[in-house]
Amino acid sequence: MLKTLLLLPLLGAAGLSLLPGRKVDLLRHLASVVAAATMLCAGLLLLDFDPASAEMQFFETRPWNPRVGSSFALGIDGISMPMVLLATLLCFVAVVSSTAIRSGAKLYFSLLLVLETSLLIVFTARDWSLFYVCWELTLIPLFFLIDRLGGANRHRAALNFVLYTLGGSVFMLIALLLLYDVAPGHSFAMADMAAGGAQLPERTQVLVFLGLLLGFAVKMPIVPLHGWLPLAHVEAPSPISILLSGILLKMGAYGLIRAIGTLPAAALALQDWLALLALTSLIYGAVLAWRQTDLKAMIAYSSISHMGVVLLGVAALNPAGLSGALTQMVAHGLTAGLLFLLIGLLYERTHNRDLATYGSLNRLAPRFAVLIVFTLLASVGLPGSAGFIAELQVLIGAYGRWGAWLVWMSIAVLISAAYALRAIRCLSTGPERSFGSPPTGVAHFSDLNRSECAVACLLSVGIVGIGLYPAPLLRLMAASLVRLTRQFGV
Repeated sequence: MLKTLLLLPLLGAAGLSLLPGRKVDLLRHLASVVAAATMLCAGLLLLDFDPASAEMQFFETRPWNPRVGSSFALGIDGISMPMVLLATLLCFVAVVSSTAIRSGAKLYFSLLLVLETSLLIVFTARDWSLFYVCWELTLIPLFFLIDRLGGANRHRAALNFVLYTLGGSVFMLIALLLLYDVAPGHSFAMADMAAGGAQLPERTQVLVFLGLLLGFAVKMPIVPLHGWLPLAHVEAPSPISILLSGILLKMGAYGLIRAIGTLPAAALALQDWLALLALTSLIYGAVLAWRQTDLKAMIAYSSISHMGVVLLGVAALNPAGLSGALTQMVAHGLTAGLLFLLIGLLYERTHNRDLATYGSLNRLAPRFAVLIVFTLLASVGLPGSAGFIAELQVLIGAYGRWGAWLVWMSIAVLISAAYALRAIRCLSTGPERSFGSPPTGVAHFSDLNRSECAVACLLSVGIVGIGLYPAPLLRLMAASLVRLTRQFGV
C-alpha cells in the first residue's frame, strides 16, 4: 500500500503527459481522480496503522547504492502519518481548485503530481540520502510552477525560492556527510546515523545540528531566513500557495523533529536558542502581517508567526510541546490552505487582493464572507478550532521550561488577533463599491459555487473536527513522541 501511495501520483503524471494539451478539462479531471485516489490510499494506510506502537510501520527497504550505503527505505510512524494525510489532502484541494489554469495545463498538473510524490517520499523516507534527494527534487516542479504561471514578479520569486533553499541545503548536505562518516557501517539509514550521532561529543553534535538547522530553517522558515517566503506566496498561483504554506513549510519542521532525534545532546544544548528564534519569529511575523494590505502577503507573514509556534513546541523537548508542534503543523496546513483557497477564488473574480478595495463582502458574497471570517478566526486559535488545541499544548509544554518568558507568545497571539479582526472589518464593512470603478458603483461577482463550497467545507470540517475532538490525532502521535522524548530524559 505504501508503494501504491507513492507511485499513484507519478503514474498519473505519466498518464497526463500522453493526453493532448488542449483538453484542459480532461487533464484537470484526470489529475483530480489521481489525487483523490492517493488521498484514499493514505486513508487506507491510516486504517492499518497501529497508533499504540512507536515502531516504524509498513517498513520496507531495497538497496539503492550498496557501495555508499544508501537504500530506498520507507516507513511511517506517528510523526510522519499526519504529514502524509495532510499532504494528500492539500494536493487534492490544489488540483481541484485549479479551474483558472488554462494555458500550460498539461505541464501544470503533471508537475503538481510529481511534487506530490516528492513530498510523500520526504515524509516516509527512512534513509537520509533518499530524504535529501527528494527534498531537493521538490524544487524542480515548484520552480517551474512559479516561474511559468506566477504573477508579474514570478521570475524573481522563483529564483529567490530556489537560491534560498539550495543555500540552506549545502549546509544540510555537509552535516549529513559528517553523520555518515560516524554511522556504523557507513550507512545513510536514519537509524544507523542516529546511533552514530548519539556517540559524538556534544560540541561536534552542536556543529552538525547547526548545519541541519540552517537547511530546515530556510524551509520553515525561521527569521532571518524567511526572505523568499512573502514574494513566493504573492507571485505563485493560489493553488501553489496552498501547497507552499500548507505543506512545504512543514517539511522543514518535520526535518527538524527528525534532527533532534538524531542529535539529542545538541538539541538540549541549543534548547534556549531555539526558543529565542521561535519567539522572534512569532513577534516579527505577526507584526509584519499586521502591516500588510495585500491579503496573500498578510497570510504569508502570518505563516512565519505560526511556524514560530511550531519551533517553540519542538524546542520544549517534551511530549506536550512536541505534540503541540505537530498539531500546529496540521492546524496551520488546514487554515492556511483554506485561506489561500478562498483568497485565490476571490482574486479570480475581482483581480484584486488589496484590503482597501473591499467592502460589504457579507452582502455581495455571503458564502465567501462566512468562510473567510471563520478561517481568519481559526488562524488565531479561536476555541473550538485546531489552532487552539495546538497553541494550548505548546503553552503547556513550553511553560514548564521557560515560565514567564511565554508572555511574548501571548503578545504575538494578541497581534495576530488584531490583524485578523482588521481584515474582517475591511472585508465585511464599509460602502459597497466596484473593484477598479468609482466609489459610487456596486461590485457584482458570483459567490462560491457548490463545488467550491464543498472543497472549502472539507478543510473546514478538519479544522473544527480537530478543535472539538482532538483525541484521534493526539493518540496517533503519542507513542512516537513519547519514544522520542525519552532521549531527553523526559
